[in-house]
Amino acid sequence: MLKTLSLYWIFLIPVLLPVSSVCALAAEKPRVLVVFSYEPDYLWDVEIREELEKVLGDAAELTYFYMNTKVDLENGSVKAAEAYQTFLAVQPDGVISVDDNAQAMFVVPYLKNKTPVPVIFCGVNADPEVYGYPAENVTGILERYHFEETLALNRQLAGKTDNFVVMVNRSPLADLVVKELEQKKTSLSAELLAVLQPETLPEAFEMANAYRHQADLLLLLTLKGIVDGQGRLVSDAQAISSVARAFNKPTAATTEFVIRNGVLSGVLASGQEQGRQAALMLKQALQGTPVKQIPMTRNYQGRRMINVTVMKELGIVPRPMAIRGATLVHSAAHL
Repeated sequence: MLKTLSLYWIFLIPVLLPVSSVCALAAEKPRVLVVFSYEPDYLWDVEIREELEKVLGDAAELTYFYMNTKVDLENGSVKAAEAYQTFLAVQPDGVISVDDNAQAMFVVPYLKNKTPVPVIFCGVNADPEVYGYPAENVTGILERYHFEETLALNRQLAGKTDNFVVMVNRSPLADLVVKELEQKKTSLSAELLAVLQPETLPEAFEMANAYRHQADLLLLLTLKGIVDGQGRLVSDAQAISSVARAFNKPTAATTEFVIRNGVLSGVLASGQEQGRQAALMLKQALQGTPVKQIPMTRNYQGRRMINVTVMKELGIVPRPMAIRGATLVHSAAHL
């Protein structure tokens, strides 16, 4: 009889408890909204998302929003407004905002100093003061390129690297990269001869040919949005491959996508490092550490990558020390 009564009360307790008490017994995971500046298939965003899920996947409910501003910058403000509606619907306990457009279009107008919800940024190229960071509820990790390390790697592979030129498209991100280069150029071990920003592929070929006999190295960042002689859009991959071949000397890059599409080498910033650090910083905030006590930081880890296909095409026979520890890749095939 006593055993029967005990079982009766065990089953009856959840019915008698208030709904709030029942929910407390099974505490909800914190909700996290992640707002990406770019597209779901953009490799940088893929790397960051993978690391966020490793660190936060079991401890939080993650909701993703993509602003798609690499392919549709003009509608960035519209997507930012949609991201804010998602923020209101999800009511997250924390936000992670990725890359600069998410800061300028989403965090600054909608969240900065306007909500107690902690916001952690990552992948930011601009000086943080541009966005008024750090703020009452905002901190994060900056993205800085490994330019000097890339120059050193090229010396190990190809020898003399006294000077270089940079080629990049015209875009807000390109402007930030150029600004960082200008700030660092006096401390770099090679002279920056020029920053080239072609709008058409024939113009890019002309620039590559013009500097082929002057520069030891072409630092090729991105040519996304470039058009051919008839105004038709050329894929970033095809433009990179063809311009690198036109230069016909050592080339370097700061992203994996560019190296895989026909550039010799580079020391890459890591999306994994950005995602992991942002996730750990948000964990601190969710556990009660005031955002003001979580200092901003920057990336430090670089990943060496060498395109073996290009190395062979240029007739480079590297010393074993030059390739030790580097990721070796082959050029992607393009029609």
